Amino acid sequence: MSASTLGFATLARMLAWVLAALATVPAGAAGEQFIPVFTGREIAGPAGAMAPAGTVDYLRLLNRRDGGINGVKLAWEECETAFDDRRGVACFEQLKDRGAQGAAVVMPLSGGIAQALTERVRDQRIPMLMLGYGRADASDGRVFPYAFPVVTNLLSQAAAQIRFIGTSEGGMARLRGKSIVNLYLDLPTGREAIPLLDVLAGQYGFDLVHIGLPLPGVEQAAAWAQIRRIDADWVLLAGPGPMTPAALTAAAAAGFPAQRIVGFGLSGAEQDVLPAGPAAVGYIALALNPSGRNFAVIREIAKHVHDGQPPGHVGSAYYNRGVIQGILLGESIRTAQRRFGARVLSGEQLRWGLERLALGEARLAELGALELLQPLALSCLDHEGGGAVKFQQWLGDRWNVISDWVSGDQALVRRLVEQAATAYAKERGIDLRDCASER
Repeated sequence: MSASTLGFATLARMLAWVLAALATVPAGAAGEQFIPVFTGREIAGPAGAMAPAGTVDYLRLLNRRDGGINGVKLAWEECETAFDDRRGVACFEQLKDRGAQGAAVVMPLSGGIAQALTERVRDQRIPMLMLGYGRADASDGRVFPYAFPVVTNLLSQAAAQIRFIGTSEGGMARLRGKSIVNLYLDLPTGREAIPLLDVLAGQYGFDLVHIGLPLPGVEQAAAWAQIRRIDADWVLLAGPGPMTPAALTAAAAAGFPAQRIVGFGLSGAEQDVLPAGPAAVGYIALALNPSGRNFAVIREIAKHVHDGQPPGHVGSAYYNRGVIQGILLGESIRTAQRRFGARVLSGEQLRWGLERLALGEARLAELGALELLQPLALSCLDHEGGGAVKFQQWLGDRWNVISDWVSGDQALVRRLVEQAATAYAKERGIDLRDCASER
C-alpha cells in the first residue's frame, strides 16, 4: 500500500470514528447550558468534524467527571454547514433560541460563515469564537463586541511566520534580499494577511510576491512554475482544505523543498499532509496547538470519555484544537458564573466572561493544558488575547514541534487591526465602545 493510499485510508477511519462520536448528543433542557456545534464534514471530511469532536469530548469530560460547571450541565446539538455560508447562517437561525437562555455561543469553523454572522451575532448578543480564523479586525472589541478571533488571528499568524523565517535565516536583518512567495487561496481568509506582509517586506527588505489561487486551489502547476522562475527562498502557504496537499505535491514535482514551505494555522493538521504522502515530509506549519496525547487533559478525556481506549483521532491537531476551544468556552462560563451565579448563562453574560478570561500558566497546569494552549488574557479592547504560535514539522507519520511559542510584530498587528476596525465602524455607523467604563 502506498503512502498516499495509506493516508486516505487513515482519514477514512478517522471520519468513521468522529461520526460515531458526534452521532448522539444531548438535547437542550431546562437547567442545561446549550451550545451549538457546527460541523463541515460534508465538504472537508475528517477535517470538518475533528475540531467539533474535540470540543464535544471536552464538554463530555466536564459533565461526566465534574458534573458540569459548578453543577450546571452542558448540552449541545450538531448542525452540518458544509462550510457553506448560507447553511451556516441557517444553522445559526435554527439553534440560536435553543435552551433555557438560548445559545450561549457560536463556533462557525469557517471564515466565510464567520463573516456572514458578524452582524447577526451583534444583533442577537451571542459571542462568536473563531480560533485562528475569521476577520482579524474583530480583535478590536470596541467595534466587534461579540466576535472573538481568540488565541491568534490571521495577522498574528503571518507576523509569526516572518519571524520564524527570519530566525531560520540567522536573524531578521538577513531577510534583506530574500525572495518570499505568499501562495494563498483567493478568499478573505487567504487575503487577510496581504497588507501586513507588504509592510514587513518594506521594513525588512525582502522581495514579496503574492500568488492567489481560485477555489478550490488544487490547480497549481502554473503557480509553482512561477515560484521556480523567480527562485523563491521561502513560500508562505495560506491554503485551507485540499489546497495544502495539492501544494505539497506540486512543490515536489517542481523540485521545491518542503522544508522551505511554511503553512498558516489552517494548513497544519494531519488531514493536510497525509494525502500528499512523501511529498509532505519536511513541511513546516504553524500550530495554534501541538498534536499528541501527552497532555493531562487529553489523558483525562481518554479515561473518562473513552474508557481508556481512545480512537485514533484523539490527539490529532484539529481534535486538540477543538479541546482548547472547549477549555476557552468552559473557563469563560466559569468566569461569568462568578458574577452571575452558578446557573445557565445568556450569550450576553458569557460575553462578559470572555472579556475577563485570563489563563496563566498555573491555571493551564490545573486544566492539564500547559503547552497545549498558550497563556492568554482577553479584554474589552483585545478579543485575541494571545497572538503566539508554535511551529511544527511533518516527519511522515507525525508532527514534531520545532519551536517554543513565537510572536511576530504584535505592535504592527494591533495597529492594522485598529485601522481596519475603525474603517469598518465608520462605514457601518458604529460607535466605539468605551472600554474604560465597562471594567
